[in-house]
Amino acid sequence: MATLNLRISPKTVQQQIVEKLRGAIADGMFKPGDRLIEANLCEMLGVSRPSIREALRSLEAERLVSIIPNRGPQIPVLTRDHAADIYKVRALLESEAAFIAAKRATPDDLKLLSGALAAFGRAVRSNDMRTEVSATSVFYSHILRICDNRIIEETLNGLLARINFLRAHSMSQPGRARISLREMKAIYEAIATKNGSAARSAAMKHVENAHLSANAAFESFSAEESSV
Repeated sequence: MATLNLRISPKTVQQQIVEKLRGAIADGMFKPGDRLIEANLCEMLGVSRPSIREALRSLEAERLVSIIPNRGPQIPVLTRDHAADIYKVRALLESEAAFIAAKRATPDDLKLLSGALAAFGRAVRSNDMRTEVSATSVFYSHILRICDNRIIEETLNGLLARINFLRAHSMSQPGRARISLREMKAIYEAIATKNGSAARSAAMKHVENAHLSANAAFESFSAEESSV
């Protein structure tokens, strides 16, 4: 009987570190502008400083981290103009992904999309913003997988942390999460009925309305800062 090697290679550990940090950024544990202190990260993850540095370099390549001279690594700051650019890219790529997904989705794919949509609906009803953001990410991750366009997926995944940050801001606006639920249902129904044009239009509308909501959030934050 062959002996099973259960040892974890350094490469596997390194990938786990990257995935843990990527998830923390996407979940909003670290926000735009936050500095990433190596010593703190070492303690949080229980790994060495060289391992943290290598992981941060990997995340810098994904544009999830910026390494600033004389300051060190930090989460990139998100300005209103930068946010507008992200929404433009999202509108183009997510609408195209939805169009393609409508042509390719299988019954099993639709079950996964429906499950993510149901999870989002439960989060909306319980006013659980963190789950709202994560469920939306899962919903779109299924669309990207169905679409099977590596460039679209890689581009949007590289923006994921910033997209989720903006989603949280957008959904913080009164009533926005419930409107998002209706918009995402429209995307799902278009994909389920293989109506590519309707899927594209629904996805475009969803992103455009999210942008308007995020702008309102930016304005409220600016007003708060100016009153301090």
